Amino acid sequence: MVSRVIPVEPFDLVVFGGTGDLARRKILPALFRRFRAGQIGPDARIIGAARSELEDAEYRDFAAEAITEAGYDAGCDDDASEMLSRFLSMVAYVTLDARGDTGWDDLETLIGGPHPEATAERRVRAFYFSVGPGLFGDLAERLHDHGLSDAESRIVVEKPFGRDLASARELNLVLARHFDETQIYRIDHYLGKETVQNLMAVRFGNMLFEPLWNSQYVDHIQITVAEDVGVGGRGGYYDRSGAMRDMMQNHLMQLLCLIAMEPPAKFDPDAVRDEKLKVIRALDPVTPGDVVRGQYTGSDGRPGYREEVGDPESTTESFVALKARISNWRWAGTPFYMRTGKRLRERASEIAVVFKDTPHSIFGVEGGDHRNILTIKLQPNEGIELGVTIKEPGPGGMRLVDVPLDMTFAEALGPDSADFPDAYERLIMDVIRGNQTLFMRGDEVEAAWAWTDPVIEDWQTGGEPPLGYETGSAGPDDALMLMHRDGRRWRDIKA
Repeated sequence: MVSRVIPVEPFDLVVFGGTGDLARRKILPALFRRFRAGQIGPDARIIGAARSELEDAEYRDFAAEAITEAGYDAGCDDDASEMLSRFLSMVAYVTLDARGDTGWDDLETLIGGPHPEATAERRVRAFYFSVGPGLFGDLAERLHDHGLSDAESRIVVEKPFGRDLASARELNLVLARHFDETQIYRIDHYLGKETVQNLMAVRFGNMLFEPLWNSQYVDHIQITVAEDVGVGGRGGYYDRSGAMRDMMQNHLMQLLCLIAMEPPAKFDPDAVRDEKLKVIRALDPVTPGDVVRGQYTGSDGRPGYREEVGDPESTTESFVALKARISNWRWAGTPFYMRTGKRLRERASEIAVVFKDTPHSIFGVEGGDHRNILTIKLQPNEGIELGVTIKEPGPGGMRLVDVPLDMTFAEALGPDSADFPDAYERLIMDVIRGNQTLFMRGDEVEAAWAWTDPVIEDWQTGGEPPLGYETGSAGPDDALMLMHRDGRRWRDIKA
């Protein structure tokens, strides 16, 4: 099965922070992949903007290196070097100071200043803020002052969108001075993953699951985002944020919303985000006994968290597990267990919907303990799996076993499925198309912070350090007890 490619309109995309790590690892390779697929036409313009003093040719070399490092410079229909050369001819660069006047006139000249009034001459104009949130306001103000933005322009802002409710509100107010909410795209790359979107298709495109998608039939839901690496070169940023701010407040919260939300009236940006917001507002406060935080220690010749961040007294968490409850008619009584951490056993992310036992087993002791589990695998092997109970083949009685109905995309949809767009490819194209369905709205971000802030404040006032856990483990033992005391257990962390 080959994905259908729908070309986007001509556009100008300015990447502020164009020489940064995100531009190198994700944004530039994603744009090249969409160009190679035929979704981006040759009349698009991609402009890097940063403080580094580079010529266009030097920035094109930077882009070429980024694409080569990502492994995307081969396998084109045309000659690979020719395809890359054609893409690079669309790339330009401006040396620019976000807080000063340097470079803004050059950018205005490059993209033509204020939009012409004639509709036929208008191009989609998007500005990607691949910079720290402290520069969001400066960039928004200068775009407005230089007439580079209008009612049809769009801005993309990366996380972290604030570090608490107060700062998130301030950022929303800063951006709202110059941009309408319909122009602001708060990006969370988890929402661009193929399986995350398939979660909505499975839920709302199949009558099979909807009658069972409630507390009457679902025992509990587990959401796991596990990484097998440490903080690495992100130590400075991560030590100021921690797992709660870096992952739980945004990535896992979004997954929770998609699994728990009511069916929207239509697949429309505001209709979808309205339902997600209702989920966040229905969350009960997390009690101290329902949350565990941890910090990995050194082992097997690898440094511990404190060694990696260079602070022997750091109390920042690299692991969080918690139990969440949603007080509404659909989910009252069904717990949601969420965990995320670094230096865990494997890199694996999944959502597991664990259904209740049958009311009565007719098979007695031989029947054993069996449950249906719907597993949505996010990474590394994207797919959906439904565990069903069948009779074990052979004579000797009614012995039951669990087997998966497996829809691993690479197997079920053919080898071409492995070449589906990655998250950044899809989300950047959604920006150009003006589709905000997979982007967070301002009130949604604020509601998420309002829920997580009390947990963080409790840690800061309590003074208890995070619990240590070994590299390659499943996290602190207390996280296991979080479920054991409820008569449940975490699923194994495995790819």
